[in-house]
Amino acid sequence: MSRITQRLFGRPKAEKSAELTRPLRLATPGVASAPWVRPSEPPQLFAGCAQSIGLQRNHNEDGLFVLTSTLVSNKSAAPFGLYIVADGMGGHRHGEVASGAAVRVMASYVVRRLFTPLVTSNTDAHIEFIQEVMRQGVHDANRVILKEAPGGGTTLTAVLVLGDQLTIAHVGDSRAYTVSAKGELLALTNDHSLVRRLEELGQITAEEAAVHPQRNVLYRALGQGEPFDPDVSTSPVPENGYLLLCSDGLWGVVPEETILRLILSTPTPEQACQGMVDAANSAGGPDNITAILVRMPVQPA
Repeated sequence: MSRITQRLFGRPKAEKSAELTRPLRLATPGVASAPWVRPSEPPQLFAGCAQSIGLQRNHNEDGLFVLTSTLVSNKSAAPFGLYIVADGMGGHRHGEVASGAAVRVMASYVVRRLFTPLVTSNTDAHIEFIQEVMRQGVHDANRVILKEAPGGGTTLTAVLVLGDQLTIAHVGDSRAYTVSAKGELLALTNDHSLVRRLEELGQITAEEAAVHPQRNVLYRALGQGEPFDPDVSTSPVPENGYLLLCSDGLWGVVPEETILRLILSTPTPEQACQGMVDAANSAGGPDNITAILVRMPVQPA
């Protein structure tokens, strides 16, 4: 964290006001869930991902992880999904090492603490326990990065879908969104960036933030040696909707209207992700691009 950033923000706080965490919304009238989507039995998640180095970078500092499964036992079904995006910080040494370590450590910790117990017993984990596992996974990843990639840094956005709940652990400016069947794109994460904080404080406009020379400066990231707590929250999964995780190489380049249109008009999550990556490259591809799209279990009409 730079001295300027320290003076402006001090130590990042785990809890933010409702004003600072209010999600962004985008409604598209008349856009409904794609007609090819039908309820599946048992209820299950369908995930796809895509990635590109972009057109202006010579190496890839983005990491991703996708794990999707369904457990059916005793006439009950429990969809389980773990989805992670990490964006190594450009200008820092070992950015690609930091993002890789973040994804690897976070995934292995959550699988060991939640997925393995789920498939070996009938004990349901409480939401509070799930949140603590996600929080601890981020801290473990941070410790490994400090050891394996000193001076490196990365964002980390991880979403766990278990049954009808999704739990998010988030640090940095990669993003998680939900997409409703009504055509609403809802941001679930709050960027830990300089320009986002200035925008929230009313010191700059959204238009000024988009072209600000320090728009890539983060005040909270893994591997930077500053005490921090990740943002951790739990919410219901969107009914008949989607979950999108992406790095700023996508959301910072492709308009939300285009992202929403691609998601709702493309037959599969894999094709939608590739379409979003292609759109970012068509817009110049200034950064590495990563997208994970998950279709939630479809409920009968």
